[in-house]
Parts: sequence; C-alpha cells; structure tokens
Amino acid sequence: LLKKIISIINPQKDEKIVEIGPGEGALTELVLPCINKMAAVEIDSSLVKILQSRRHLKTCHFINEDVLSLDLSSLPFPPPVRIIGNIPYNITSKILFWLIKQRNYWSDAYLMVQKEVAVRMTGEICTKNYSRLTVMINAFVDVKICLNVSPDVFVPKPKIFSAIVRLTKKQKPLINDNQFVLLERVVRTAFSQRRKMLRNTLKGFNFDSRTVKEIDFGRRPETLTVQEFVKLIE
Repeated sequence: LLKKIISIINPQKDEKIVEIGPGEGALTELVLPCINKMAAVEIDSSLVKILQSRRHLKTCHFINEDVLSLDLSSLPFPPPVRIIGNIPYNITSKILFWLIKQRNYWSDAYLMVQKEVAVRMTGEICTKNYSRLTVMINAFVDVKICLNVSPDVFVPKPKIFSAIVRLTKKQKPLINDNQFVLLERVVRTAFSQRRKMLRNTLKGFNFDSRTVKEIDFGRRPETLTVQEFVKLIE
C-alpha cells in the first residue's frame, strides 16, 4: 500500500512536502529521500519525540502543533508545498476547509479519508452523495479519488473503507473569499431539508430579482450545480 501511495504522489527531488499526521513515520521515511524539503505536523508530543530521535528522519522538520492552527506561510521553508496525510476522520471537513483557506501556499494535496467522505466530495449532481460538502469543496478545488483502501491493511482493523483523494486548486475559484460565509449559509440551509423545494428552505434569504428569475426555486438542492449555487449569492 505504501508503495502504491508513493507512486500516486510521485514525489520529485525539487519539491517540498508537508505531511499531516505522520504517525510513526511509515510514509514519512519513504517520501523524505525523494524530495528537497519536508515538514510533518503532529499534535502528539510523545510521537514527535520518537520521530525526532530517528536518525533517518533527521532532515525532516517536525512541527508539534494542531494542523488547524498552523499557518503554512510560517513553515521553515518557503511555499508552495505539496500536502499529504492520513486525515483523522473526525476532523476531515475542518481540515478540508483549512486547506481552502491556506490554498495560496500549496499546489496539490493527497489525503487518505473515509471512503464515504471521498464519495461525497466527488458526488454527482442529482444523487444522494451530492451534498453541502460537494458544493463547498468544488467551489475552490477539483477532487479525484485515486485509490480505494481496504480496512484489512490497517492494524487494528477499522470498520470502514478509506480512499486516497487528490485535491487540485481551480485556476480561478468560483467565489471570492469574502463570499465564503454567505455561500456556506445558503448551501447548509438548502441541504438541511434536502427533500424540500428551495422556495421553502431558502425563504429567509433576500436574493436578487434577476437570480430568482434565472433559477427555478421549485427545485430541490441536489438538482442545482455548484455554479448555480454560486449564482444565488452573486
């Protein structure tokens, strides 16, 4: 599995990589010799001490911090960087939105996430997997599932399947940063009762009259494209 992951990431000598949650360093030690510079962010201080004591990992910068509070502009080497990591499933959405906020500092990201989340990130319109997460993530990045991972490869064995996803930034985001909060409110409200028509769920919003003419509010949220959701807030 580690060899497959390395071939998917395809690290190059002139690149800089940041790993989220290196654990005991299984992936770190394979990536490190292939690249120019590497940093690994680990919240567990006891793990950091173990990793720092390993001679073959001496050139890796270990950052003992919660990744959600890390500013990528403060790394010991200048961005842009590539991001890799096996993401804690309970904070996957938070890390994804952290990546969006930090997108000026990275070029692409390879993350192992719960398969169910990966399917929602890449959800097709008019399906049950098309969700708030699909819309918010795809306003900024393109997502591709690279590899499905069986629970059999982990010890202890989890009850769920995982997937490795690749995030690449859109050349031009569909919204500006200052529109993020409003889009999030509209999308969250729309999907809070996904079987209801938009005219019922979004009646508390004051949309532009032109938008109301362009978009049929008799539709349900899963029938709107990401671009149509963006139109609602323009």
